[in-house]
Parts: sequence; C-alpha cells; structure tokens
Amino acid sequence: MARLAMPSSTVGVLLVNLGTPDAPQAPEVRRYLREFLSDPRVLDISAIGRWLLLNLIILPRRPARSAEAYRKIWGPDGSPLLSHSRALCEQVRAALPDLQVELAMRYGNPSIRAGLTALRDRGCDRIVVFPLYPQYAASSTGSTVEAVYREAAGLWNTPYLSVVPPFYDDPGFINAFAEVGAPVLAELRPDHVLYSFHGLPERHMHKSDVSGQHCLRRDDCCAQIVAANRHCYRAQCHATAAALTARLGLDPASTSLSFQSRLGRAVWIRPYTDIVLPELARRGVKRVAVFCPAFVADCLETLEEIGIRAEADFKAAGGEALRLVPSLNAHPAWVRSAAALIRETAPHGRRMLPVAGPGLA
Repeated sequence: MARLAMPSSTVGVLLVNLGTPDAPQAPEVRRYLREFLSDPRVLDISAIGRWLLLNLIILPRRPARSAEAYRKIWGPDGSPLLSHSRALCEQVRAALPDLQVELAMRYGNPSIRAGLTALRDRGCDRIVVFPLYPQYAASSTGSTVEAVYREAAGLWNTPYLSVVPPFYDDPGFINAFAEVGAPVLAELRPDHVLYSFHGLPERHMHKSDVSGQHCLRRDDCCAQIVAANRHCYRAQCHATAAALTARLGLDPASTSLSFQSRLGRAVWIRPYTDIVLPELARRGVKRVAVFCPAFVADCLETLEEIGIRAEADFKAAGGEALRLVPSLNAHPAWVRSAAALIRETAPHGRRMLPVAGPGLA
C-alpha cells in the first residue's frame, strides 16, 4: 500500500493558569467563586452538599471580603495573576516562534474554550497543554486537564493533545525560583526561610494514594516520592522545598514548609502558615523570607495573603521583617524553563497515512 506524507500541522500551546475575577468587586468575585467552587474536584463533596455550602454559606459572605482583598493588590493592568500570565505568554511566544501560543484560565477569562478555538483557527491540530501548577493536585492539574479534554471533545475535528506533566522538581523550574530568590536572601539575610504552599484538605492526599496505605499514615510519608505517593501534592511540595534548599545552599535546619489558604472546617494538610509564622516570631526569629513555590505568578495568595496579612501577623508576634520572594512571573529564567518543558512535550515529525492507489486494495 502506498503511503502519502500529510503536511505537518501547526503545533499549538495552551498555557493554563487557575483564574481570577474580572474585577475586584463583589459581583465579579461572586461569579468567579461560583464557577471555581462548583467544580467537584475542588469541593469534592456530594452535589447537594456542595450546592448548600456554596449558596447558603460561601456566596452570601465571601465575595465582599475577597473583593476587598483583591482591591489591595489590583494594579493598573488589572489582576496581577492575569497580567503576569499574559506577560509569560508573550515571552514564551517569542521564545518559540514556530509554535502558536495562547493563554487560558481554568475559571474565568480568557476561557479554555476561547484558547482552543484560537489555536484551531490558526490551523493547530496538535496542542501542548501546559497546566501552570508545579505540583500535581486533582483540584488544579486534574481539573484543568479534564476541562481541556471536555472542551476539545466538543469540537468536530478534535485536536491531538499532549500535556506537560507536573514540574515540581524540574531543574529549570528550581533554578528559576533560585534566581528570583537569591537577591532577596542576599539583601534580607533572613534568620529563617519558609516555603509556603497552597493547602488542600487531607482527604485529597488519601484519595491520591494509590495504595491506600501510605499518605499521612506516618510522619515521614513525604520524605521521598515512591509509587504510592507519586500523585500526592504534599509529597511533591516537600520535594520542591528540598530541591530549592539544596540549590540555594541553605541549611535545612533554618528552613521549614507550611500550607496556606485553608477554607472551611475540614482538616487541611499541616502545618498551617498562619500559625507557623507567629510561632517563628515568638521563638526569636526576626527576619524571614517566604517562598510560595506552588504559584508561578503572583496573585491574591502571594501578594495579599503573605505579602500583607502574613507580614502584619509576623510583626505583631515580635518579628522585625518578612519578605515575600516574588513569584516567577515572566522572569527570563522561567521563560527559558517553560519553553524547554514545552519542547520536551511537543510532538515532532510528520504522520504517514496509508492511501489507496491504482492496483492497491
């Protein structure tokens, strides 16, 4: 049977971050929270329980408080997360001129559907999906991949998708955070370095444990990545912190790890950042630098929660200085690392399709 070389289609790249409200006002925040917290991978409880919690408790109260927090960090270009993500998209586009690169948000705008449509309209049949979350969690990476597959499935001509896997210990990612953090450490000369990651309910760790016998079953369950915890967010956070400590040449005894942003009454992974920082101050730590390596773009959780509230709490407990290490944003080292991860994942070459010809069955 003869074989015909089909023309190579353009490869597209869809960078996907979590999302942000369109404006720092209660109606826009309510709309964003409704979409975000309606996701069964985020609030993984029964549909009835999720609806009651969202509509009777969260949405009547939280949007106004969150909008006030957003106003403290909102910039001339709008949401910091969106502006930094756009800048990253532009820089990655420049670094990969042979690829088509678009930005999307899992919740809010620009949407995943809009990003896939833009790539399709540019002739992209093969798309690299890049969830911008270093550590895997079903509520972030898992939700994003599911949403992209769902949107792609709605197209008559479905694209062929490749997904950049979690990059929590990727040398380029670690080096980029080290490049951003080193000047802060040199200037502040901190007594302590804290790695603060976004928190998750403990039940998410149990659900990610393929063995059902490992995660949170003993104190050293996150000491190394093994088969049982290879999808465990907490274990990947510990791996990121250890890699950063080694790359920066820090004494592990002067570093620690914690988790922030917990919501509701469920037990979340510990220790909690808002408890750890005042305890450090009461122990005599005067200067602390805080990395937030679960975020590749500065956002509400870094700028307001750590840069404003956590700093105030630390000083109120007796500390002298708390410095938030900026996130990667569009730092050149991160652009190079992101481009390399995309290149590693992108499909190459041409597909050869069999065609019928004279005398061929």
